[in-house]
Amino acid sequence: MISANPIHPAARAYAGEVAAGSLSRREFLTRATSLGVTTAAAYGLLGLAQPARAAGHAQAGGTLRIESTVKALKDPRTYDWPQMSNFTRGYLEYLVEYQIDGSFEPMLLDGWEVNADATEYVLSVRAGVTWNNGDPFTAQDVAFNIARWCEKSVDGNSMASRMASLIDETTGQARDGAITVVDDATVRLSLNQPDITLIAGFSDYPAAIVHQSFNGDPLDNPIGTGPYLPGAFEVGVKAVLERNPDHAWWGEGAYLDRIEYLDFGTDQAGIVAAMDADEVDMVYESLGDFILIMDGMGWAKSEAVTANTVVIRPNQAAEVDGATPYADVRVRRALAMAVDNAVLLELGFSDNGRVAENHHVSPIHPEYAELPPPVHDPAGAKALMDEAGMGDYEHELISIDDTWRKNTTDAAAAQLRDAGIPVKRTVLPGSTFWNDWAKYPFSTTDWAQRPLGVQVLALAYRSGEPWNETAFANEEFDTLLGQALAIADADQRRKVMARLQKIMQDQGVIIQPYWRSIYRHHKPNIVGADMHPTFEIHVAKLGFAA
Repeated sequence: MISANPIHPAARAYAGEVAAGSLSRREFLTRATSLGVTTAAAYGLLGLAQPARAAGHAQAGGTLRIESTVKALKDPRTYDWPQMSNFTRGYLEYLVEYQIDGSFEPMLLDGWEVNADATEYVLSVRAGVTWNNGDPFTAQDVAFNIARWCEKSVDGNSMASRMASLIDETTGQARDGAITVVDDATVRLSLNQPDITLIAGFSDYPAAIVHQSFNGDPLDNPIGTGPYLPGAFEVGVKAVLERNPDHAWWGEGAYLDRIEYLDFGTDQAGIVAAMDADEVDMVYESLGDFILIMDGMGWAKSEAVTANTVVIRPNQAAEVDGATPYADVRVRRALAMAVDNAVLLELGFSDNGRVAENHHVSPIHPEYAELPPPVHDPAGAKALMDEAGMGDYEHELISIDDTWRKNTTDAAAAQLRDAGIPVKRTVLPGSTFWNDWAKYPFSTTDWAQRPLGVQVLALAYRSGEPWNETAFANEEFDTLLGQALAIADADQRRKVMARLQKIMQDQGVIIQPYWRSIYRHHKPNIVGADMHPTFEIHVAKLGFAA
C-alpha cells in the first residue's frame, strides 16, 4: 500500500523533480497527497514547513455577507453550480478537500492508502465525527454515499462519471464487491480498472456527504456533520447559514455566527454598488474592467491562476430542423479555424488569462502535453464549410447574458461572420440558459477547474457521460482515456494525453479560447476568503481578523 508513513518512493521521486526544476510545487502537492501522503509530510519532502492557515488568527463571532448567486438546491450528486455547494458546505461536508496550494486534505476521512497500480483504495474514516442529530459517522455512511454516486440511472448524477471504475455497466450501479465495509472505521474500494482520479473526485463539489436518511432535498431535515445549519433561503435573493449551537463539530474554525449569501444578479455594476453601499463583505468573483474599479475601493484582492475556462461547443447529436449539422467533422473544424482564441481572450476576458488550445487540458495540469497551437484560417474555414454543403447555413450561437461569457461569444460570432459563416446570436438569462445547458445545438459554457486533466476529459468528453454536452463519442478516445486514467506517473500519462489532446483538436470538438485567471475582492479584515481555483468557499475557515 501507498501510505503517509513510510513515504512512498514515488513521492520522493516527485520531490527530486521539484528540486531539479522539472515539476512545480503545486503539481508535486497534487500528486503526492492524492496517493495518501499527508500535506505536512509532502511539504517536509521539499524541506519546507506546511504554511499556517490565516484563519487561525480569526476572532469568534460576527455575521459575514457574501455576494453570490443563490440557486435552487437539489440532490448534491446532481449539483451543477459551485454556488450550490458553497452554501450546503456549511453542514454537508466532504471526504476530501482540495486546497488552494493544490494539495488534497482529509476531511471526513482521516487518510487513505492506494496500491501500486491504483486498483485498490483503503479509506480510513475520521474518528469522533457525529451527525448533527447525534448519530455517529461511520464507514457505513461512507459506503452509502459512494454507492449513491455510482447510480448511473439518476438523472444528472455526474458523480457516476467520477466513479466509473466502481460501476457494473450492466446494472448501472456499484459492482458487487466494489465497496466493502471492513469495519466501522475502514472502507475498501476494489476497482475493475486502475483509476488515479478517485481522491480528486471525492473533493469535487457534487461529492457532499449526506445522511443515510437523506430524501433528496438538502433543506428538508438538514442532517449533516458540519458546524452550521441552513436558515432563511430564497432563490435569487438570500441564503443564510447559522451556527449550530447544539452540535459538537469535529473540526477547527467555524468562527462566524452567521453567513449570508446575497444575490445581486450577474451585473458587476450592481455588485460594485452593493460594495460601495456596504451591503456585502466579500464577492464571489470579480470580473473584467470592474476589477480595477474594485481595486480602487480599498478592498483586498485575491488571484488564482487556474484551469477554469469557457468552451464554445457544437453538440454533435443535436437535431435542427430534422438534420444534425454538427455531426460533420468538417463543420466543427471550420468553426474552430474561423476563430482566433487570442482575440477572444482580449475582447471576452480583458486578457486576464492565457490562450488555450481547443482540447481542455491546461498547462497547470500535471499531464499536459504541449502541442502546436490551433490554426486560425478564416478562408480555409469558409472553404471547409462550403465543402460540407453548409456554406449558407445560419448557425444559432447561444450564451448566457452575463458579462464575460456574453462578450466572448459575441466576439466569436463576429469572427465567424467575418469568415463568411452566417451566425445568429441568441442571449438567454441564466434562469433559462442553465435549464438545458447540455442540450443546445451550439452554445457557450464555462467549466471549473479539476486538479487532473484526465478528470476533465472523463467528465466532459467520454461517450455517454451526463455532462458530455458535445455528444462527442469516439472509441479511440475512450480507449486511450481508459489507459491514461490507469497511469499514476504524470510523465508517462502525458504520452497518452498528447494523443487525446490531438484527437480533440482534429475532431473540432470545442472552441476553447482561454484559461481564466480569477479574482475575488473582500474587506481587508476578513480571513479565509482567498479565491479558490475551483470557486470553493470553505465556510469554516472564514472569519474576521482578531
